[in-house]
Amino acid sequence: MEKKETAKLIIDYMHRAMMHHAMWYAEVKEQFGQEKALAVMQKAFERSYQIQMKRLGKILDFEMEDELPSSLMNMNEQTLEKLKEGIAINWLVNDGVWFQELEFSQGMEDAKRCNDSCWAQFSPFEAWSIKNLLDLPDNPGLEGLKQAMGYRLYASINKQSIVDEKPDSFVFRMDECRVQLARKRKGLDDYPCKSGGMIEYTTFAETIDPRIKTECIACPPDPHPEEYFCSWRFYTSEQ
Repeated sequence: MEKKETAKLIIDYMHRAMMHHAMWYAEVKEQFGQEKALAVMQKAFERSYQIQMKRLGKILDFEMEDELPSSLMNMNEQTLEKLKEGIAINWLVNDGVWFQELEFSQGMEDAKRCNDSCWAQFSPFEAWSIKNLLDLPDNPGLEGLKQAMGYRLYASINKQSIVDEKPDSFVFRMDECRVQLARKRKGLDDYPCKSGGMIEYTTFAETIDPRIKTECIACPPDPHPEEYFCSWRFYTSEQ
């Protein structure tokens, strides 16, 4: 193979490896349920990460510092922040491309249905991942949920805020949404994301702490003020 072909193959290898990782999780979940699948994935990822980083470090000539590549640890904070934001934006772009490809081939209704189903899988996984990252206890309450909200992929690319209401409730607002702002610039109506949002926020909160309930205050196609695009109330007792 020529150099260009080898480089293209390496990228394709990476894509295949990510898909295989996801397929393992999906199959274990199908066979044994989500709780078991997450536990197995956590241990498998921890072992695999150590092996893979050691091998890549030898090839790309980097050391590991506190289980992290030295190339990341030595990066200045500004570049590291840009990298974090860039990865989060790429995640959102990938999500949008999937939606559009299905919309163009199957129509909006099927695209929304698949989108909502995907969020039913991804949102609790993201909550589980953040919970492990922050080493949160099993039931960290509303304070744990507030902390977790700041570590979502969306937190790196959207402007969001939290308003405390009572000791047992708070309101989360998506003040600036990258997707909705892009539509606004094009003169388009808000994307009607309420059905997906109900799944997304409810499953995220329940994964952080099953005692937490979710209520939608406003989310497109609902009317909303200029100050935010969507707003959600989280509480631990009947309001």
